Amino acid sequence: MSGNNHVNAHQDHGSAKQYVVGFIISIILTVIPFFMVMNGGFPKGLTVAVLVITMIAQVWVQLVWFLHMKREDSQKWQVLSFWYTFLTIAILFIGSVWILSELHTFMM
Repeated sequence: MSGNNHVNAHQDHGSAKQYVVGFIISIILTVIPFFMVMNGGFPKGLTVAVLVITMIAQVWVQLVWFLHMKREDSQKWQVLSFWYTFLTIAILFIGSVWILSELHTFMM
């Protein structure tokens, strides 16, 4: 019985071709903003927008192509634990920034 689970776990992983495609996409999503920042000839708003868009795309590529987090019932707990961790870190970060800004306001 545990042998079947082991086989199913390996079927969820990608092939070498999928890893190479994900790697190439990651490189492209890294080179585009790097070129824009190093060139410096682009408007600041456009550069920031491209940075944010490629950042979100890069996170998506890492989660789907390398961590294999897809919307399947077999991976429901992995996705749920990822979102729980993400929200916990976001709450801690936003709360810390808020507390520090309030402290700064009251100290001045």
